[in-house]
Amino acid sequence: MRISMPSLTRAAYDRRLQSGALTADPAQETAIAALSRLERDLARGGRLFRKPPRVKGLYLWGPPGRGKSMLMDLFYAEAPEPRKTRAHFHAFMARVHDLIRQWREGDAAQRKVVFGQSKGDDPIAPTAELIASEARLLCFDELQVTDIADAMILGRLFEALFEHQVVLAVTSNRAPDSLYANGINRPLFEPFIDMIQDRCEVVQMAGGRDWRLARMANSRLWYSGVDMGRSQAFEHLWEDLKGDEPEEPAHLAVAGRDVVIERTAGGLARATFAELCARPLGASDYLAMAERFHTLFLEGVPVLGPDREQEARRLVTLIDALYEARTRLVVLAEAAPGASIPRASGPSSSNAPSRA
Repeated sequence: MRISMPSLTRAAYDRRLQSGALTADPAQETAIAALSRLERDLARGGRLFRKPPRVKGLYLWGPPGRGKSMLMDLFYAEAPEPRKTRAHFHAFMARVHDLIRQWREGDAAQRKVVFGQSKGDDPIAPTAELIASEARLLCFDELQVTDIADAMILGRLFEALFEHQVVLAVTSNRAPDSLYANGINRPLFEPFIDMIQDRCEVVQMAGGRDWRLARMANSRLWYSGVDMGRSQAFEHLWEDLKGDEPEEPAHLAVAGRDVVIERTAGGLARATFAELCARPLGASDYLAMAERFHTLFLEGVPVLGPDREQEARRLVTLIDALYEARTRLVVLAEAAPGASIPRASGPSSSNAPSRA
């Protein structure tokens, strides 16, 4: 008779409910049950001198704001596997591309140092072997595929990772069969979808409340110089939405350029006005940001006069891109919206405050 092990993930979740840090949500209950199952499967391990048994991973998907990342944080902290990695999917793929580049550009000695091997022309196998040597459990946030370079290697990469008994736990806003929808050469990507559905339990967090939107609904989204404690309120909202997720830089590939956002946490991004509007960035850069993040915190927005028309135009372009992508914007500025963009910057500027 097999005795079911108590779930540490469930216990951590219940403690947050009891403390009032969380409110009970039936949609989250489904996810907690699936994460607890995965935790128990990982803990079973194998017998002496035998490989660990194959463990079915988890693909947790649903609309934004349902608490998927928060639940993944709880699971990752409690997961009994010592070799584990937690990363945003885009950060993971950036590292994969860098490893592939190192294999292709390195000589035998350099390959030996990084990968522990040097033979062969195909970089996928040694890249997968290196990743598998570092982690048996890969936990990813917000899996989405929009880049053709990612799409073309994912199938082969994860086929190799699964051969090494790597277990995947991932969150996404999309069902597996909706990934890379209408993408170029999508049939070449479909084997990856089949592998996800075979090697992972697919669980939908249907319905439920958008907790992130609820928190933002009770907060101001434009903090200006006339507000007392504006910086503290801006900072508090950032910390509240970010939770325990660590901050890390994000790299966006835009027309062959590497656009870096230094402070990100999952689908949240934070930048200064100088970083986004005082540099020569354009619509394509802002669109890439809007597609990658669900919320942007923009601080240090000055009062813009006619002598800063170029920066004002960039701010308008940024707000337009965010508006079209339905990306939320939280601003810390020196003045109220109407004072931040001069009329001389163009007719679209009159719409910017309402969009923010």
